Amino acid sequence: MMASQQSLRDHLVDLLTWRAAHAEFDRAVKNVPPEMRGRCPQRVPYSLWQLLEHIRRAQWDIVEFCRNTDYQSPKWPDDFWPIETEPIEREDWQDSIDSYKRDRQAMIDLIRDDAIDVHDRIRQSESQTYLREVLLVADHNSYHIGQMVFLRRILGIWPP
Repeated sequence: MMASQQSLRDHLVDLLTWRAAHAEFDRAVKNVPPEMRGRCPQRVPYSLWQLLEHIRRAQWDIVEFCRNTDYQSPKWPDDFWPIETEPIEREDWQDSIDSYKRDRQAMIDLIRDDAIDVHDRIRQSESQTYLREVLLVADHNSYHIGQMVFLRRILGIWPP
């Protein structure tokens, strides 16, 4: 593998996991009291639970798109945002966090796979490349993690 490709891969992994420029996922979901997970302050259209689930669902969709040639994306936007403002079961919060981390690791594993050139078009796509999809995941997650931090500030539970 060319050194430039390895350098790019390392930067992409950093982009998905680092905290140099903003709060990382682990901090955004750390120590959220169960009674605050479903709160929607006045004029805020979503809860922490809805943001967490949205991030998880969207990331899963992109990971599956990248690795499954027969993948059919869920219906947008209905299947990407939960209707419920809070987890149905208490363990749903942690399950969502764990699933997010597994899918993020799957994306990292894809990036690190030497058999894939990150500049290549994904076989089942018209024009999307692996690089584009990784950047999309990083950008999307960063945006919504920032919203989670802001919402936690409004709720008075930041810093964790």
